Amino acid sequence: MTRKLEFCTFFLDELFFGVEVKKVQEIIRYQEMTRVPLAPVVVGGLINLRGDIVTAIDLRRRLDLPPRSQSQAPFNVVVRVSDETISLLVDEIGDVLEVVEEDFERPPDTLTGRVRQLIRGAYKLEERLLLILHIEKVVNFTSVP
Repeated sequence: MTRKLEFCTFFLDELFFGVEVKKVQEIIRYQEMTRVPLAPVVVGGLINLRGDIVTAIDLRRRLDLPPRSQSQAPFNVVVRVSDETISLLVDEIGDVLEVVEEDFERPPDTLTGRVRQLIRGAYKLEERLLLILHIEKVVNFTSVP
């Protein structure tokens, strides 16, 4: 029997990423952030999500991608990891995609550096490559320089 998996998708730079739907709490437009002095550079700030204080991770910085233009406000993909709520700042939201588990492949050799370290694998779609984030590693700041 073919097992299907669902991923919430989004864009960063020219790359197309996915996170397991079951780990996504919600997607919201840009929220004002409070900067955190002395926080790792990947922390974009803190947002107030209906009374809960949530850390926002700038995925562009986390993946060593070029900075987003000042005129482009990011979206928040709010995820739950180990009973903690974290917001991932992304450029644009995609769709929820269903893929066949057997089509999963190792990260492509063309990915290098931090991006490769934080990717579990990929799915080849008709129009593009879907890179699956290893969300537990993304939110683990012990690997941030």
